[in-house]
Amino acid sequence: MGLLLSKEPRRRPRHKRPRCGSWWRRRRRPLLRRPRGAPAKAAAPRGPDCLFRGPCMLCLVVHGPGAPAPAGPEEEPPLSSPRPLGAYGAAASSQPPARRRAGLAAEDAARRRLLSAAAAAAPGRGELGPAAAAAAARERPARSLLWALAGPVSPPAPPAASRPFRAPPAEPPAPPEMVCKRKGAGVPACTPCKQPRCGGGACGGGGGGGGPAGGGPEQQPPPPLRAPRSPAAPGGAPAEAGGDAVRAGGAAPSAARQPQHECGDADCPEGPEPPCDCHREPPPDAPDINQLPPSILLKIFSNLSLDERCLSASLVCKYWRDLCLDFQFWKQLDLSSRQQVTDELLEKIASRSQNIIEINISDCRSMSDTGVCVLAFKCPGLLRYTAYRCKQLSDTSIIAVASHCPLLQKVHVGNQDKLTDEGLKQLGSKCRELKDIHFGQCYKISDEGMIVIAKGCLKLQRIYMQENKLVTDQSVKAFAEHCPELQYVGFMGCSVTSKGVIHLTKLRNLSSLDLRHITELDNETVMEIVKRCKNLSSLNLCLNWVINDRCVEVIAKEGQNLKELYLVSCKITDYALIAIGRYSMTIETVDVGWCKEITDQGATLIAQSSKSLRYLGLMRCDKVNEVTVEQLVQQYPHITFSTVLQDCKRTLERAYQMGWTPGVSAASS
Repeated sequence: MGLLLSKEPRRRPRHKRPRCGSWWRRRRRPLLRRPRGAPAKAAAPRGPDCLFRGPCMLCLVVHGPGAPAPAGPEEEPPLSSPRPLGAYGAAASSQPPARRRAGLAAEDAARRRLLSAAAAAAPGRGELGPAAAAAAARERPARSLLWALAGPVSPPAPPAASRPFRAPPAEPPAPPEMVCKRKGAGVPACTPCKQPRCGGGACGGGGGGGGPAGGGPEQQPPPPLRAPRSPAAPGGAPAEAGGDAVRAGGAAPSAARQPQHECGDADCPEGPEPPCDCHREPPPDAPDINQLPPSILLKIFSNLSLDERCLSASLVCKYWRDLCLDFQFWKQLDLSSRQQVTDELLEKIASRSQNIIEINISDCRSMSDTGVCVLAFKCPGLLRYTAYRCKQLSDTSIIAVASHCPLLQKVHVGNQDKLTDEGLKQLGSKCRELKDIHFGQCYKISDEGMIVIAKGCLKLQRIYMQENKLVTDQSVKAFAEHCPELQYVGFMGCSVTSKGVIHLTKLRNLSSLDLRHITELDNETVMEIVKRCKNLSSLNLCLNWVINDRCVEVIAKEGQNLKELYLVSCKITDYALIAIGRYSMTIETVDVGWCKEITDQGATLIAQSSKSLRYLGLMRCDKVNEVTVEQLVQQYPHITFSTVLQDCKRTLERAYQMGWTPGVSAASS
């Protein structure tokens, strides 16, 4: 036993030794004594390999002065090296072989006696029995001999009766910690799932003796096998089979199919264990809009207005800010009605994005000609320029735009009092690609500037003039002769007569004509225009008192593509409405508001006869009864009838749909 517990195995032949202690007395040998005056060496500290609490021969042999220190956790002594001995081993090595073998035999006999005495005292773990006390008494001479042989080691105190030998611990000492040097050994392992506390023998229906409750070594659970279902039995083999089936992963033999424990017993106090978190799949990542390609995000942001991009989207993150600063969003700028727009802001915008093709600075009163000049200088590719009601701007701004932006196609500068013919001359001479102009309410513009534009801009398609009293028939004639591609023409309130309007019959592509408030316009001129301009789709004759029922009848018969006809405040009766419903198959919108001679009969007949009518304006037609209009609304739901009461109802309906309530409005006010 001593050889098995020592540090290194020793293979020596066993010799039969006498069992009594008289062998020591029969053969006396000279003892090695320590010289007088020599200092005693301190004994080596006991390591974890000492199995007994009292002094023993194993301690002298293993922990002697010449014994090496116990090996560390990462290094073990070689098996082939001889066991180091103390002073006794050094003295015995110089003796003859016969004496050496006799000493070893005595050592083995002493080990056996010590182990037998410890085994006798182990059951009670208290006082030594008679046999153990007698053995201890017999061993005292032998121990003194061994201590003398040990040399300079100080002998410890002999064990007393109150301090008996104790049995070795039931569990072996923990092995030294090993360092795994394999690849990936440093990765922390997954926490094992919690196992149930009840073993096979603790709960009913399980096998006994195999688990911790049976006292045997704990074994690994068998691999999952599908066991056949069997009815539950009070005890014996069926119950055990049922428990094994549950442990194997099969279905529990229960009618209610309640979850059972792994032991197979429904009465087990331990409930079913939840699945281990280490086997669960990680939750999927939440969808992130920033994972979309930038092109898709730019397409999404293009649906936002300038305010939404600059004041909302750009404040979300730096990535969105960079996207909102993309050049395509700064090609078309709508800065209208923003008083914070100044010359400095226009200069910064033009410096950052020099590819602006459209800008709208209407109602911006804080800027001047300087800002517009800088914008025009840094954005030579400008195509569309809009500046309504900017009364502080003059010819300087329009001249700068015309000089630096030769590709200009649209110029809307209505209601600018300082604009004169000088600016229009620059536009006509330098902007040959101009297609759309709007100079309404620019009261200083005359025929001189309009004729230059008409002769220089041959690609004009839209022209609108409003209340320009200095524009006469000469301008209308110039546009009709030099701009054959004109599609929209408007001379509302200008000093134009039928002599100038008759020239518009040359425009074969004319689709929309606005002749509102032309004081000297006759019915023959209007009928001639409708007959010759076959592509005309919209005709506005409002505020012309000379237009009568005969002119409207001709318009209904000759207007093959006409869809919109505006006759507000004209001298017409119910006959005009009856003629429209009878002869026109294309007119969808008719507005006869403020026509005092219109009655219920005309409104009813046009609604009954017209197949294309979708809108009928009856605003302030005092001879039309509101009850009749209500009946028409019910009978012809596809037609929108416009009166004061009907418009108010539609407005309230839209407000209710948007969440407006009268109580909330009254409380807030």
